[in-house]
Amino acid sequence: MNPAIEEQLATNLYYDRTFDCETAKILPGEYYFTSKPMMIVTVLGSCVAACIRDRVSGIGGMNHFMLPDSGGDAGSPASASMRYGAYAMEVLINQVLKAGARRENLEAKVFGGGNVLRGFTSINVGERNAQFVRDYLHAENIRIVAEDLNDVHPRKVYFFPQTGKVLVKKLKQLNNYTLVKREQDYASRLKANPVSGDVDLF
Repeated sequence: MNPAIEEQLATNLYYDRTFDCETAKILPGEYYFTSKPMMIVTVLGSCVAACIRDRVSGIGGMNHFMLPDSGGDAGSPASASMRYGAYAMEVLINQVLKAGARRENLEAKVFGGGNVLRGFTSINVGERNAQFVRDYLHAENIRIVAEDLNDVHPRKVYFFPQTGKVLVKKLKQLNNYTLVKREQDYASRLKANPVSGDVDLF
């Protein structure tokens, strides 16, 4: 797996005074999981975040990913993209299970997939991300108990794995282009480093 697209455990940890708790901030291509009473926060444009937790033990985590752009190749429905998305989901689920969560207790809340990036050649990348995460969780038998997908606004997501509570703030006025720039950089990194064919993802 090319290190440029490997899912990474978020390292940006800080104390959030507003919510009075330790917090992990995740960027595109990162994930975080915990069994502690913490908050995980991210800002999403066309990327998608899945918040997955064990509803009994409160062990949970969040990822933040985007399917690589398939370049509009109608012949193959972006199978390498889907494999990348599956890898991003698998990493989070496996880490949560390793931390002590039980598969039968897992539930998910999914967010993002906004139409905020211009200039993608294939169908709207946000919609593709949103559809992927729904299909993936359905196939894995993990129930989606809440979602806020698509639309045109970026959103900030605050997830409290221990209680399962999620707060979503729609960012109607995006005064700077940091988010869009961050996602565009991430998208070009994905495009430049496709998942190679002989990788065993699991």
